[in-house]
This record gives sequence, C-alpha cells and structure tokens, in this order.
Amino acid sequence: MVPNPTLQDVLSRYKSGDISLERASEEIEGLRFDHIGDFACIDLGRSMRCGMPEVVLAEGKDPAHLAQIALNHAEATGRCIITRVIPEQVVSIKKIAESKGIVTQYHEAGRVLVLATGAAPKPTGGVVAIITAGTADIRVAEEAKIIAEEMGCNVQTAYDVGVAGIHRLFPALRPLLTAHVFIVCAGREGTLPAVIAGLVDKPVIGVPVSTGYGYMGEGRAALASMLQSCSVIAVVNIDAGFTAGAFAARIANMGVKK
Repeated sequence: MVPNPTLQDVLSRYKSGDISLERASEEIEGLRFDHIGDFACIDLGRSMRCGMPEVVLAEGKDPAHLAQIALNHAEATGRCIITRVIPEQVVSIKKIAESKGIVTQYHEAGRVLVLATGAAPKPTGGVVAIITAGTADIRVAEEAKIIAEEMGCNVQTAYDVGVAGIHRLFPALRPLLTAHVFIVCAGREGTLPAVIAGLVDKPVIGVPVSTGYGYMGEGRAALASMLQSCSVIAVVNIDAGFTAGAFAARIANMGVKK
C-alpha cells in the first residue's frame, strides 16, 4: 500500500493529543488506497470513510484490468461489488476468484457481481422500498436493491404497478408504508415517482429509466418529468440504480440511528 500524504497529519494530531487513538485508527483506515500496476488506484477506505462500499463499474474497462481490480479489492477489504457486468466478464472473474477461494454471487437481473471473502453485510434495520412502473424498469431496480442490501438494508419491492393501470398501485403500496425511503423507477413519461410522493410521508427518489422511443425517448422524457414534479422528490440520473440504492440506504440507516 502506498502511504497517503495526509497520513502524517493524522499521526501529528494524535501525537499532539488532538485526537484519540481510536479516532486516529478510523481516519487512517478511511485513507487507505492501493495502486494496481500503472492503470488503477483503488479506494480501500470508502466504507469506513463514507459508510458505503466501493463499487466497481464494469463498463468500458479492459477485462483483465477489471478482474485484477475486483480481486485485489476483495482480498484487501473482504468484499467487492461490480456493476453493469456482462456474462462473459462474469465467467472470467468467477473462474479466477474461485481459484483463490473468493466466493462470488452473480445477480443476473441487476447485472451485479459480488465477490466476498467473509461474512455478509451486517443488517442495520433500515428498510428501503423499491417500486417500478413496468417490467422494463426491473433491471435498474434490481441494481438499486443489491446496493441497498450491501449497505445492510432490508429491501421490499413491488414491480409493474405503473400509472397506466393506477388501480394496481394501491394494494402494492400498502405493505411498503413502513419503509424509511422509497425508490421509484419509471421510463417513458416517468410520472410514477410524483404520484407516490403525493401518497406517502417518506422521502421518494425518482429513477428515470432508459425506455421509451421517439421524441425524448430513452429516459429523457422521464428525467424531465421527474425534475418538473410538483410533488417533492429527489431525482438521480437515467438508469442510476447504484446511486439511488446507495442514497436510499444512507437515508434508511440514518432513520434507524435516530
């Protein structure tokens, strides 16, 4: 591991008595990073520093680089999450990981591969509800679901309850009302998050999904609609399941602490 330039500052503050040994240890853990060859610098302290896991995006990465990054991260921290993986990448990484005794779990619907050397994430008591307008939105919802679960949350789902048949929503929504936060994924005109935000007293995160065609297709109309919502919602980028899942888990886990 290459020493971080701010490490000296942490040690100086501990030496002068400004921080405790426990606090110094936490800060040092949060500063950890490691270089892999001349192509990557992986963040090993994100979980300690930010309360959320480091996630590796598979898209655009050289297959050999992706495998090396994921395996190094899993060996160093005990866990690595890879998003937007394709089946060919999964086969390659699983083969190498299993030869090193690293357990893999492939979530095909969410296109996520998890590598682990130890126990599963500790449950926090946080509850996240995820709702989709249609079945085409499930791939993004499942990415959000896995991320929230990796952050210790219990995730409850209701899929295919969009406004084209609004009567489907109410029985699906009722069992989810105890959740700390709602993630709502919708493509096309993207109205479902605004509808749900007008019915529940919890934070709602809208996720526009890249479905729809023609003028402002591929999620652009959904994004614009959510940004113009008269109901109070937060909105992430198109297909940003990871961002929605991580943000929702932070909200849910803060709710438990209170």
